[in-house]
Amino acid sequence: MVGIQAFLILVLAVGLMRVPSELTIHIPPDLKSGATIQPNDPSPANVYAFAVYIFQQLYRWSTDGATDFSNAIYALSGYLTPAYREALVTELQTKAKHGELAGRERGMQELPGHGFSDSRVSILQDGVWLVTVDMELFETVKGMSVKRKAIRYPLRVVRYDIDREKNPWGLALDGFESTGPTTLQLADGGD
Repeated sequence: MVGIQAFLILVLAVGLMRVPSELTIHIPPDLKSGATIQPNDPSPANVYAFAVYIFQQLYRWSTDGATDFSNAIYALSGYLTPAYREALVTELQTKAKHGELAGRERGMQELPGHGFSDSRVSILQDGVWLVTVDMELFETVKGMSVKRKAIRYPLRVVRYDIDREKNPWGLALDGFESTGPTTLQLADGGD
């Protein structure tokens, strides 16, 4: 009897050693009708929230686009695929060469009434999503408004669980889907 108990304890100990020490659970924001949640499987709402948050931070230039854009690319590099990071560096160099960054402040926010819905997140393949985000972009130079547009961004988001210290979401922006951004008409006819 003692031998059987010792064997069962050994089997249980081995089983406990094989259990992951950390587990990521993505909980959807609306639980009115309940939810079936799988570990490490983000819901569409979580993928959408990730895309909006990281993209908004990437294009937030609070003092000077010449330094803020570069700093944002570096600070958010854990949330960007290497290919998209390179595309952003190229965009930074092109905008700097054409004088589109110096002294420019930029911000963007979700258009009211254009927030999350299931239709805004499409699964392209396992671990790859297309997230459609409608943002209002505004830029100023020396306090004077130079740009105000509503833009639809078709963002690619991929599973990117490489470094939990730098990216606890386990997701990354991978650039735009083939169509690229399109301008929307603002209700008040902005620039």
